[in-house]
Amino acid sequence: MTPRQIELARHALGLRPGTLVSYRNNFCAGPGHDDFEEWEAMVAAGFARKRSSAFLPPGDVLFHLTRAGAERALLPGDVLDPEDWK
Repeated sequence: MTPRQIELARHALGLRPGTLVSYRNNFCAGPGHDDFEEWEAMVAAGFARKRSSAFLPPGDVLFHLTRAGAERALLPGDVLDPEDWK
């Protein structure tokens, strides 16, 4: 994963300074969004999946990290919430 992809993955997991346990796993974007191509690359590499939803704006998709993608985004001391990541 590129440094930018790691940054996006950490955002999707809700990881930031002071928050060392993930509390979500999603990122909404569509064509034209600044980060859409980065997420598409993560899907192609197996680090994320995507799905559409009737609740999203037309064309937008919801990206979710795979276990491999989530683990690549962790820094020392970070953990994935065991309730979300069995």
